Amino acid sequence: MRTFGAIIIAVWVSWFSCEPAFAEKRVALVIGNSAYENVARLGNPANDATAMTETFDVVDSRRNLNIADMRRAFRDFSDKARDSDVAVVYFAGHGIEVDGANYLIPVDAALERDLDVYDEAFSLDRILATIEPAKQLRLVILDPCRLNPFAKTMKRAIGSRAVGRGLARVEPNSPNTLIAFASKADSIASDGDSKNSPFTSALVKYIATPGLDLRKAFGFVRDEVLKSTSNRQEPYVYGSLGGDDVPLVPAKPVLTAPANPQADIRRDYELALQLGTREGWNAFLAQVPEGYYANLAKGQLNKIASEEARVVATEKARMAAEESARLAAEGARQTEQAKAAARAQAAEEARIAAEKAKQVEQAKVAAAEQARVASEKPAAEKAAAMKVDAGTVAGIDRTAEKAAGDKALMEAKPQQPKLPQVASLPAETMAVSPLAAGLLIKEIKIELKRTGCYSGRIDESWPKGSSNEVVRKFARYARLSSAPEEPSAQLLELLKSKPDGFCPLECGGREVERNGRCIKREAPRRARSVTPKPLSGVARADAAYGNGTYRVCMGATTGCYARDTIKWGEEHARQWCNRQPTC
Repeated sequence: MRTFGAIIIAVWVSWFSCEPAFAEKRVALVIGNSAYENVARLGNPANDATAMTETFDVVDSRRNLNIADMRRAFRDFSDKARDSDVAVVYFAGHGIEVDGANYLIPVDAALERDLDVYDEAFSLDRILATIEPAKQLRLVILDPCRLNPFAKTMKRAIGSRAVGRGLARVEPNSPNTLIAFASKADSIASDGDSKNSPFTSALVKYIATPGLDLRKAFGFVRDEVLKSTSNRQEPYVYGSLGGDDVPLVPAKPVLTAPANPQADIRRDYELALQLGTREGWNAFLAQVPEGYYANLAKGQLNKIASEEARVVATEKARMAAEESARLAAEGARQTEQAKAAARAQAAEEARIAAEKAKQVEQAKVAAAEQARVASEKPAAEKAAAMKVDAGTVAGIDRTAEKAAGDKALMEAKPQQPKLPQVASLPAETMAVSPLAAGLLIKEIKIELKRTGCYSGRIDESWPKGSSNEVVRKFARYARLSSAPEEPSAQLLELLKSKPDGFCPLECGGREVERNGRCIKREAPRRARSVTPKPLSGVARADAAYGNGTYRVCMGATTGCYARDTIKWGEEHARQWCNRQPTC
């Protein structure tokens, strides 16, 4: 078993990153009680203690202690804690709360009466007094909150004495003291169905992560235990620390190679190379007008100019060929056709020359880029070798340790709901000058507008964090796991890969989409009620004539219809009554 002092030599060179040195002495005591003599055995405490022993480089690790052994173990540990900077105590087994005080139960405890707890158990206050001399951090981790097995048989000397469920809430009197319970006060913790309890299983994953603050580590432990127990068990931490991060295992110092004076110029050059536009190269040359990278940038501009010339020459050749074909089809004079054919031939020769010039410039740029990469490779390899040598001198396998730490931190992050097949955008680590950054933001906004995700001004402003709704909208439709908070060349490349109108138009609740624009929805018009005007006598007569009711309406026996029928006939009567209605 390695000793806790190995951490002092190999890892803990300084305590906080802002202070000159980590603590010089750290001590720990790990106890696991499983083989209880008067109640049923517990399967996991011994396993939990072993897991914690393997997680930490500990000073002392004990199993299945009776009351005399526990007193002796803590008495010996108090000597080690007296001149220490950090003292840690971990206990797994049975625990009990009587009258608001917490006790750890040895394996030989009988607890026939409630008074026996003072003689047969070990109080939490005694443990806190043991580690009180530690100068910088005092940490007690308890996994004893299981259901009290003595409750049914224990006799009460005083009927009003309370024997609680789980452990009681505790507030340490000393600063920089933390007490971590496997389960919240007045509740019980699960022993688990696997080799270790849910609390210790989560604890060993996070507690010794290099550089991870203790409060965050216990927060990750809480989240995992709640998830694994379906929210039935919630670990809890009592006590407080200051504002600085307090990792139990500080992050290793990383030795870096001396700064390269050309590094900033190279980063700006590589950003302009990723942009690949005339504006980008002009902005770079405005910052770096001379030197090796300036010559490379001028070569890139020559490449762009040759491509533009090729495009113009190709378009002229196409138009000249079409003009020549048109004149031939229209039967123009031979002289005009000859002139058109000559112009087409000259345009084609210019196109071929422009194509060759473009290939020459491309070859020059490719050769220059290969030479640049080849010249920068030895420096990168040398810097990497310096890091490896520094790690070897310190006796640390940095590669394996960083991978383990990154894995623990990734697993520790709270799980967020994700869309299926979610992509992620690589993190941009390249620092750029303000001028290049402003140009990059403009290019990103141009692409955002092209894809339909943005309709504002093309400027150099970039909203911070969650206020950047435009980028969040693009990230949602691109199915990114998170919206990029800073502009980057990777974001620009991803935008360029998306088609026009990639972001669909989103209209508000009172708007509708028409011809690619959101317009205000019109309120439905109410139908106006029209009171019909009374018909005139002529209109009524015409209606009566049309529907055949004129005989009645006009007075078939007494009205004008009857009189005119006798005198002039029926047809005349109808016409007359139509013009001179009597009803």
